Amino acid sequence: MTSTDKGVKLPTLGSRQLLEGPDRAPARAMLRAVGLADEDFDKPLIAIANTWTDTTPCNVHLKDLSKAVREGIREAGGTPLEFNTIAVSDGITMGTSGMRASLVSREVIADSIELMGRGYLFDGVVALSGCDKTIPGTVMALARLDKPAVMLYGGSIEPGKYNGKDISIQDVFEAVGACAAGRIDEAELGRIERAACPGAGACGGQFTANTMATVFEAMGISPMGSGSVPATDPGKPEVARRCGRLAVELVRRGVGARQILTRKALENGIALAVATGGSTNVVLHLLAVAREAGVSLAIDDFERISARTPVLADMKPWGHYMATDMHAAGGVALVARRLLDAGLLQGDAPTVTGRTLAEEVASAREAPGQKVVHAISDPLKSRGGLMILRGNLAPDGCVLKIAGTERMLYRGPARVFDGEEAAFAAVQGGGIVAGDVVVIRCEGPRGGPGMREMLGVTAALAGAGLGADVALITDGRFSGATHGLMAGHVAPEAVDGGPIAGVRDGDTITFDLKAGTVSVDLSPSELAARIAGWKRPQKDVESGVLAKYARLVSSASEGAVTTASTRAGAR
Repeated sequence: MTSTDKGVKLPTLGSRQLLEGPDRAPARAMLRAVGLADEDFDKPLIAIANTWTDTTPCNVHLKDLSKAVREGIREAGGTPLEFNTIAVSDGITMGTSGMRASLVSREVIADSIELMGRGYLFDGVVALSGCDKTIPGTVMALARLDKPAVMLYGGSIEPGKYNGKDISIQDVFEAVGACAAGRIDEAELGRIERAACPGAGACGGQFTANTMATVFEAMGISPMGSGSVPATDPGKPEVARRCGRLAVELVRRGVGARQILTRKALENGIALAVATGGSTNVVLHLLAVAREAGVSLAIDDFERISARTPVLADMKPWGHYMATDMHAAGGVALVARRLLDAGLLQGDAPTVTGRTLAEEVASAREAPGQKVVHAISDPLKSRGGLMILRGNLAPDGCVLKIAGTERMLYRGPARVFDGEEAAFAAVQGGGIVAGDVVVIRCEGPRGGPGMREMLGVTAALAGAGLGADVALITDGRFSGATHGLMAGHVAPEAVDGGPIAGVRDGDTITFDLKAGTVSVDLSPSELAARIAGWKRPQKDVESGVLAKYARLVSSASEGAVTTASTRAGAR
């Protein structure tokens, strides 16, 4: 055992290998140069894994927020050491070749935090996240390291204001389509652009960032109530300080991340995602986290949980309210309390605070008169917001967000595009009409490479007034801001010989949500012949990180991960 200057007994610390003994004098000498003193070497070494960058509002405030984390670590008797990793903004790179880097960055984030954790033998970790891929990326790393750890989400941006209404980045993307369709002019587009993002924080609806923050509160790796506090809320630094203290407490208790990231936790996280109409990206990210944590989780688990879980939170992009509204209404705890009381969560799942999920939500408050979170007896939908479809176009499954979709049967002619840019140009040029099924292929994890989001296309369709009258299917993925009859993550993807490679313009595609299928009206022999004769388009990705990713990445149905295999002892 090791003792601190506070007289508290600690488990044997991994950092002792780095810091103790005469032979470690060179290491201590170098650490003295960055500000550590004698007393710091006797305390738990706590990493602050920051994803700060000033290239996106989602993470721009994390440099300042980490100061409060540092204070909390020192108050609890730990020694903080901070390092940084990357963040690629989906919203900024959307619709460009740069978007290929986004999902790849999740793996780089996880890899870099894991390497720092192993290299410096930290005793605990506080990971700060903001933009979409930094949230699952940090938790994937915590699962790999299995050290005492907390993930702190930087929080949502405040809504912008335009013509007296709350707006978000979703409105800007849709305004691009409206401008192209002649429904607004460029001057109004410019006014919406300037109003949408008033300051720091992640995109403001129940898009991917806020969905994943909701999920990780429910899973217990983030303290309940920490993530939903907005980025610029005066109370956010105290949340950060608490997370710093909590990391040291976890070291004292000897609680590793995998004791929190269990099968029960993952199922609870899925339930919160679908009950809030969350992003389709949650499927990719939780499959990846499960793989890193050594937990057995499959794509069909999302369908099973979604089918029994009602939608309770009236959230954008399909609903009315922003993430800041849900926080004011009672936050994740209120939604979780509703689900727990209905027997739809596993309340005995542990959390980083040392309390169970049931104990965490027992004191959930509900703001008087709030309209964001509905009662179980008055759900927005009787089933959750995600559906897994199969069929001859997606033998290994695809993901559909149905929170805002009422149509259960849709048939239409295919309009096929080998890439996002061609599809976007067709929408902007008026080439897509009501009744069409837009097919975008060669955008999967391997074929993209990088599995770009199609928000540019889906928002342009919505802005052009076609959002309710057109369906879309892709082996790429969607932003959390996408809504409508849009199926993504088609597996196998086109470049792996998936059936989507055999679709041609004019083929009839049917979405049958009652049957849970998406299919093309072709015989098995005709579809097989077409796939055999299809040639993948050439892309200029012959070297570098994207080429390496394309060689290593798994199917979207397995989380699009680059780890070689599941960990032993899956539970």
